[in-house]
Amino acid sequence: MATVTSNTPPKSFSFSFSISNPLKPLNPKSPSLRFPPRNNHHHHHRLSVNAAVSPPPSDTPSPDYRFEILSESLPFIQKFRGKTIVVKYGGAAMTSPELKASVVTDLVLLACVGLRPILVHGGGPDINRYLKQLNIPAEFRDGLRVTDATTMEIVSMVLVGKVNKNLVSLINAAGATAVGLSGHDGRLLTARPVPNSDQLGFVGEVARVDPRVLRPLLDSGYIPVIASVAADKAGQAYNINADTVAGELAAALGAEKLILLTDVAGILEDREDVGSLVKEIDIKGVKRMIDDGKVGGGMIPKVKCCIRSLAQGVKTASIIDGRRQHSLLHEIMSDEGAGTMITG
Repeated sequence: MATVTSNTPPKSFSFSFSISNPLKPLNPKSPSLRFPPRNNHHHHHRLSVNAAVSPPPSDTPSPDYRFEILSESLPFIQKFRGKTIVVKYGGAAMTSPELKASVVTDLVLLACVGLRPILVHGGGPDINRYLKQLNIPAEFRDGLRVTDATTMEIVSMVLVGKVNKNLVSLINAAGATAVGLSGHDGRLLTARPVPNSDQLGFVGEVARVDPRVLRPLLDSGYIPVIASVAADKAGQAYNINADTVAGELAAALGAEKLILLTDVAGILEDREDVGSLVKEIDIKGVKRMIDDGKVGGGMIPKVKCCIRSLAQGVKTASIIDGRRQHSLLHEIMSDEGAGTMITG
């Protein structure tokens, strides 16, 4: 039986981040940093960063609240410091400037407190836009892009040349140092065609991961940003699902956590009821939900990706709501999380 936790939102603190000048200290009285009256009851050192919470009354809270919130984050920082976190970035978080800024500042903050984040991305909306400009129709089968030679060339150009470098620039501007890569670089990923490649063209899956190129980058404090394209042994390029790439990388690196950003709240006990969010579930429970038809559609490959990574040694895998600002901080720096966490 899946464990279902009430989705009633906890009382939260509110942060607003700015990436225009990330190294400038915040003024405690600045309107960009607001806190509601503090609840005297603390539960499990709970820290919740929620940019969607309404601002408090106009009375200015004591600056001490800021430091108390930082101190409450200490158990989470201690738990994850030095650990590798693989984040798959996609969905609304890629198209909304506000959500994109939220993801970037979350990554930078996590890196600054000692985590080792890796960002994996696709870029479907950008690919579609460029195909449209070139009058090339976009075709999908079973949720996968049909990729002929011309489309594959555009996919590589957009993901590696545009989306990847844009993300690297944003992370660098926010105060961290990112390095842009694809599966080609350092033979990070070796691809092979999917079984129905006769219908899908150059759509691939991961045949092998060689993470040696990533380890010195992580050890030196860089944030790798990885585009989900790779070549086979003969050098033919393939378009690979970004969820799959993130899961295989997390497994190869022995990551503490795999996080998939999506456009849904997480796994729901009742797909028609957004209030039935399953906050935490194990592999057996989520497999039972698939068998019972409670998990379906586009959620099935995401769940299977999580199961596969967990089976290969990843500690936890989470499917979180990327439409929520600072969802990464919610997931890592709070007990509530920002979606569904699957455990082994």
